[in-house]
Amino acid sequence: MPVREVTPEVDAGALLAGAQFVDAYRVAIGAAGLDARQACTRMVLHWPRWIKVLVGLRNIIVAPFGLKTSGEGMPAPGGMIGLFPVVSETPDRLVAGFNDYHLDFRLVVDVTGDAADRQVTSTTLVRTNNLLGRTYLTLIMPFHKLVVRSMMGAIVEPAR
Repeated sequence: MPVREVTPEVDAGALLAGAQFVDAYRVAIGAAGLDARQACTRMVLHWPRWIKVLVGLRNIIVAPFGLKTSGEGMPAPGGMIGLFPVVSETPDRLVAGFNDYHLDFRLVVDVTGDAADRQVTSTTLVRTNNLLGRTYLTLIMPFHKLVVRSMMGAIVEPAR
């Protein structure tokens, strides 16, 4: 089954109160025995080269504005997965993300289903804090959908 956009099934108010943007994508993983951390790790650490280039370009562009270029130095009760501090974690759900001057975001990775028919859902929540955040969200939105779909594909077939 390909990656598909789905209606978000999270309590946005509990995860990021005031979030103005929420979307979710889902992929079937069959009987694969992945937990939420393993799924998130595959998503975040197996980026294709074009995503790495986009993130590098983004970091160069936002640095003069004082925006974070990773979650380094952020409180991370569950450690880091790639650039993302882990906020909370159970075997079935991992929440990562951080707050920045321009916007706050969370990435929620849920693993559901029975042993033979499991699926992973990735939900993104964003709360903008000012005009810079709203502008930034508008500019990255076309890329966001492509990036998330590609990241979700890495859960099923991680980069070799």
